[in-house]
Amino acid sequence: MNITPVAYRYARSLMDLSLERSAVDAVHEDMGLVAATCTGSRELQVLLSSPVVKADKKEKVLDQLFAGRIGTITNAFIGIIVRKGREALLPQIAAAFGELYNQHKGIIIAEVTSAVPLTDEARKRVVELANAKHPGKSIELVEKVDPSIIGGVTIRIGDEQYDGSVSRRLSDMRREFSKNPYIPEI
Repeated sequence: MNITPVAYRYARSLMDLSLERSAVDAVHEDMGLVAATCTGSRELQVLLSSPVVKADKKEKVLDQLFAGRIGTITNAFIGIIVRKGREALLPQIAAAFGELYNQHKGIIIAEVTSAVPLTDEARKRVVELANAKHPGKSIELVEKVDPSIIGGVTIRIGDEQYDGSVSRRLSDMRREFSKNPYIPEI
C-alpha cells in the first residue's frame, strides 16, 4: 500500500499522543482493527471516500461500527480525522501507524514468499538471516505462498529483497540465451 505524506503526519501525531499517554500497545491493536475493518469492507471504503455523504453521517457510522471495540484515544482520533475530511486515509494512516509502531518497538518485518508453505527449519533459517542483517531487532515473519515462483524463496526485509526463486533464475537464463554472441551488433 502506498502511504501518502499526509497519512504519515496523522500517524506520527497519533503515535506521539499514544506515547504521551502510555497507550501505544492499545492504540496499535485499535488501529489494526480499524485497518482490517476498512480494507475488509468494500461498502465502508466507498462510504469513507464518498464526497456525497456528510461528515457527521460518516462519524456516526464509524462510532457505531467501533463502539466498545476501540479505546478513547483511537475513537477521538477517528473523530478528528472525519471532521478534517481525511476519513478516506484511515487505512493508510493505520498502515503508517503500524510501521511507526514497529520502528518504536524495534520490530523488523521479514516477508517470505515461497511456492509451498515453509517448514519449521526454513522459518528458523530465515529468522537467522534476518537477525544477522539486523542484530538486536525482533523479527516478525510474514509468510506468503505463491506457486508462480516455481521453487525457492523471495525474502523482503525492509527495503532489501533477496530473490532465490526458480522463476527468477529461469528468467535470467532466458535473458542470457536470448543474447547471441555470434551476431555482431551494428
